[in-house]
Amino acid sequence: MADTRAVVDEQHEQQGGPGGGQETPGGAPEGAPEGAEAEGKQPRSVRVVLLALMIAMMLAMLDNMIIGTAMPTIVGELGGLEHLAWVVTAYTLATAASTPIWGKLGDMYGRKGVFMSSIVLFLIGSALSGMAQDMGQLIGFRAVQGLGAGGLMVGVMAIIGDLIPPRERGKYQGMMAGVMALAMIGGPLVGGALTDHLGWRWSFYINLPLGVVALIAISAVLHLPKKRAQTRIDYPGAALLTVGITSIVLVTTWGGTEYAWGSAMIMELIGIGVASLVGFVFWQTKAADPIMPLHIFRSRNFSLMSVIGFVTGFVMFGAVLFLPLYQQSVQGASATNSGLLLLPMLGAMMVVSMIAGRVTTNSGRYKVFPVVGSVLMIVGLFLLAQMDTGTSRVTSGLYMAVVGAGMGCLMQITMLVAQNSVEMKDMGVASSGATLFRTLGASFGVAIMGALFNSRVQDVMTERAGALGSKVTEQSAQLDAASLAKLPVAAREAYQYAVSSGTHSAFLLGAVVAVVALVAAVFVKEVPLKGAGPEAADKGSGASAKEPVVEVA
Repeated sequence: MADTRAVVDEQHEQQGGPGGGQETPGGAPEGAPEGAEAEGKQPRSVRVVLLALMIAMMLAMLDNMIIGTAMPTIVGELGGLEHLAWVVTAYTLATAASTPIWGKLGDMYGRKGVFMSSIVLFLIGSALSGMAQDMGQLIGFRAVQGLGAGGLMVGVMAIIGDLIPPRERGKYQGMMAGVMALAMIGGPLVGGALTDHLGWRWSFYINLPLGVVALIAISAVLHLPKKRAQTRIDYPGAALLTVGITSIVLVTTWGGTEYAWGSAMIMELIGIGVASLVGFVFWQTKAADPIMPLHIFRSRNFSLMSVIGFVTGFVMFGAVLFLPLYQQSVQGASATNSGLLLLPMLGAMMVVSMIAGRVTTNSGRYKVFPVVGSVLMIVGLFLLAQMDTGTSRVTSGLYMAVVGAGMGCLMQITMLVAQNSVEMKDMGVASSGATLFRTLGASFGVAIMGALFNSRVQDVMTERAGALGSKVTEQSAQLDAASLAKLPVAAREAYQYAVSSGTHSAFLLGAVVAVVALVAAVFVKEVPLKGAGPEAADKGSGASAKEPVVEVA
């Protein structure tokens, strides 16, 4: 065991902290951009692993995008329209609730085995979902799929944290942001093509070959230390956190749609959620090995990045929801190409994220990106709030690009700084914490911006079209293209004005919330990234140079 400690410590000393890869035959640690790789290139094996991680990230991101396009066909075959929302909610709930648990399991038992287990679980859920014979089965299998998806997102970021020193990590996490953008753009197109030509079941089966490729590559090439847990899993903490997160997601999903915001069901869920989270925080101070150790929040940067990540999720998913609706309802765009409607925003996000990662790698400086990104988000959202029935597609595209550039500055930098703010032993919980806050931000963003949008649309329709306007939107404030085409001209024009008014309110709210991210960004302390220079190891608050005793794979 002493020899094992020496090997691990030697690897960390060679890499300046994080990135404890297994030593290759040539003597250089796998994943360390030095020695034979002094020109800045990663070993081929690491590049293969990174490709596999991108595939895994694509699986998690692509799934919901594809399913959204296939849902009308699924409902047509399986029925159960009244349970339609649960197909998405079950997946989202399982993903959010399992995210912190996967992160902790990776810290306790080793990243590789836990990550591969999450891929296998995701693929089992995908195969079962494709074979579902009724809506109840599909909802249950989607929950299984969501449990696996929670581990995919956390595993990707945590493994990058293990393999790549923070100084180099920015450019690779920028690539991951690019994968997320591509999934959002291509998902609806792929989903439509698969549904039309192969059937909706292939929206799930398409995950299988991609997942198998990722499994084979990771199994053959990824070498990380195996860990032997010395403690038990914090089951009470996991249960309290799961109940709290589930209650929050259900409140944000059901509030204003399935149940009125002031209804007994919503109030009970809020009470259960608050009580569970308070109990979780109390328990974490008592647990021997907490599922999410509260000491990571003592790091100012980690706490600030959690806030910024929450706001980024709030803004991004709100924009993804309402921009296509505005362009379809007001600008007359086709719903078939809904993914392409977001191209200015997602393209700008992808490009800027990769540039930010490269600049961070070259300079070791990063504080400028949260500040600039927050300012761009505020400006872009304010511009989007100015859109009306006469705004051209070119103009709205430019506004979207500004928002996308802001999110590109924030998406992966938040994860990078969060990881750099904790010790290596907490890499998994830091990655899962950052992912969880972004997920919760998305849930709140969709719910709150959606409630504001729906309220505004219904008010304006009543003002402009009287009883007819109220009747048009009494079921839903979001009309599809077929329903919109059947409306009388006066009602259609009133609806277009109402949608532009609703998006104005939603994006204005988003701009106000984005101010919180700017305030948080101003207080970020620029701690040198590991690998940023000879002094970084002493000054950085990131990964410690020593790992607990582990067995090397």
